[in-house]
This record gives sequence, C-alpha cells and structure tokens, in this order.
Amino acid sequence: MKEIAVYPGCFVCGQRNQIGLKARFFWDGEKAFCDITADELYAGYKNIFHGGIVATLLDEVMIKALLAEGVFVVTAEITVRFKKPVYSGDRLHFEGWKTGEKEMVYFTAGQAVNQNGKTVAEATARYVKPKSELSNKLRESLECDDL
Repeated sequence: MKEIAVYPGCFVCGQRNQIGLKARFFWDGEKAFCDITADELYAGYKNIFHGGIVATLLDEVMIKALLAEGVFVVTAEITVRFKKPVYSGDRLHFEGWKTGEKEMVYFTAGQAVNQNGKTVAEATARYVKPKSELSNKLRESLECDDL
C-alpha cells in the first residue's frame, strides 16, 4: 500500500490548505481509497454532511486511482447517486477504481461506505488526458518522487 501523490494546496488532499479536508489517499494496487470523518464544518444542514463534499471526495478518489498508475487526467463528467444521508461524525470509507479506457478517455467508478458498511453514495466518471502543456502543469504541481 502506498500513499498517492498530492498537490499541497488541494482542497481535498492538500495538507497545507487551511480550510481543506486534508484527506489522505492510498493505493492497494487495484483501488484508491481514503477514510475520513464527516466534520460539521462541512455540513449542508445541521449535523448533515454536505452532498457536494461527498461528490468531491468521490471525484478525488476516482482520479487518484488513475494518478496512482501515473495517468494525469482532468474530470470531464461525473455522475453521483446519493443513497443515504451522511451525518456529522460518521466515519466514511471512499474507494475508486478504473473500469476502462479508450484512447485518451478513462472511465472509473467509486463508492462511499459508512461505518455501518452501508453504501451512502456511488459514482461513475469520465476523465480525459489533457494536452501536453496542461499535463506538464499537473505533473509539476504534485509532491511526489515517483511520477
């Protein structure tokens, strides 16, 4: 298991972003994953974690599954299906994995599961490889030794 590279200022994974989630993502060889606790700071309603934050974490875990394999992409499309509410204090496990690729397009899936083993959200996404100039900017922004 290895930790996946980050941009230090990223809202989701950047450890230097003072208002960010500071989520840490890992790779087990097949899936990217992270565990977080739903913080009231990111509530949409009192004691209810914002669905947009759940969607953001799903996007990040799916893109990290590609990044872990050295593939630099940007999000083209994401579909999220919310299944259960997430309450402040809930412990969430996010997983993302590649489901396919065609030329410069990569397909992924992901899910978020709560501490009771219940799926709270599922997602699919499509990512595209950017042109070399943007790809170089993405690569330069990351803190990593092996990409």
